[in-house]
Amino acid sequence: MPGCLIALARLDRPAIFVYGGTIRPGTDKRDNRLGCSRRVGGYAQGTVSEKQLKFVERTAIPGPGSCAGMYTANTMASAIEAMGMSLPNSSAQDAVSGQKRDDCSRAGAAVVKLVKLGLTPRQIMSRRHSRTRLPCVLALGGSTNAVLHLLAIASSAGVRLRLDDFHAARQAGFRYLLTCGPAGRFSMSELVAIGGIQPLMKTLLDAGMLHGDCLTVTG
Repeated sequence: MPGCLIALARLDRPAIFVYGGTIRPGTDKRDNRLGCSRRVGGYAQGTVSEKQLKFVERTAIPGPGSCAGMYTANTMASAIEAMGMSLPNSSAQDAVSGQKRDDCSRAGAAVVKLVKLGLTPRQIMSRRHSRTRLPCVLALGGSTNAVLHLLAIASSAGVRLRLDDFHAARQAGFRYLLTCGPAGRFSMSELVAIGGIQPLMKTLLDAGMLHGDCLTVTG
């Protein structure tokens, strides 16, 4: 994902990033969400039986998509949407869903519009937009890998972004607003169900923590 954005920044041709989507969480017969990592640890400690572990391994991953929590993929998808390089809510869709198919179709039409407008990634991935992606990543409790990836993307886009900018954003009072795994108990699919990162960005915008006039792939 960061490799795609690095390429788009270097080529600087009209383009849109389309996220593959998140996995739907697996559940047991009581509709409880299942996760493998804790069960594997429990099995090693002797608190989870081999039968229980095998059941979780068969059912915890019901289909395609990225890791269900706010791990690197969902963090970067959210950051990419926040920086304006994907269509609204592209980051918050299940991989297996009609919404994701529609996202792909709309992206094709939107690229045609970008060509007509002459709008390229470097115009969108500006220094000013860093005030949008950093607070979103922080508010989401995103993966620390986002720091490395956003610095690399900014470098390719010719944007001055440093590690100190992340510290400054944190010290400015940006709050941790979401409890997706691994830090919390919810999945990305549940964030999708309440509207994705759009309500989150509106909350940050209303609080004066975002620039609302930045360019995006919608023009």
